[in-house]
Amino acid sequence: MTFAAAVKTCFSKYVSFSGRAARAEYWYFFLFLLLLSLVAAALDWAFFTSVTSISSETASATVARSSQPVQSIVALATFLPHLAAAWRRMHDTGRSGWLVLLPTLLAAGAFAVLVFGIGAASHFHGGTMDRLLTGATLLILLPTLIVLLISPLVVLFWLSRPSQPETNKYGPNPYEVKP
Repeated sequence: MTFAAAVKTCFSKYVSFSGRAARAEYWYFFLFLLLLSLVAAALDWAFFTSVTSISSETASATVARSSQPVQSIVALATFLPHLAAAWRRMHDTGRSGWLVLLPTLLAAGAFAVLVFGIGAASHFHGGTMDRLLTGATLLILLPTLIVLLISPLVVLFWLSRPSQPETNKYGPNPYEVKP
């Protein structure tokens, strides 16, 4: 599959989460999104960045501010096709597409443990129960954060795996299907 064919395929399957995506299809589309993001960043820098110089008697600094509207529009427009392509790519390796969301789900879980654990502990105002709940929260949160840091690497590894040969439960092998 060529670069242009991969981009065309991924945009034509904008929200198609069924079937399989070949390794080349996904990674060429990922490269396209990376290049598009760099172009959007350059446009934001060129047209939507204001540079302000701040001076005082002891120091001076230059601050650049950008609202990044082009990058925001690009991210919104390409979120679903990228998610769908990754989903189909997971199917191609024989895994559930839900595994693409693993880092996001772990981050939400870690945030929930942090908020509810420390929130519950704050109701006890410095007593033994406060220290116990805070300690339990940290005991749960630290391994969760370690897993949270490793999970994107695991998903990246899965996305880079070769296609399962022949047909799997998600459909025929994209390399064996003739257009």
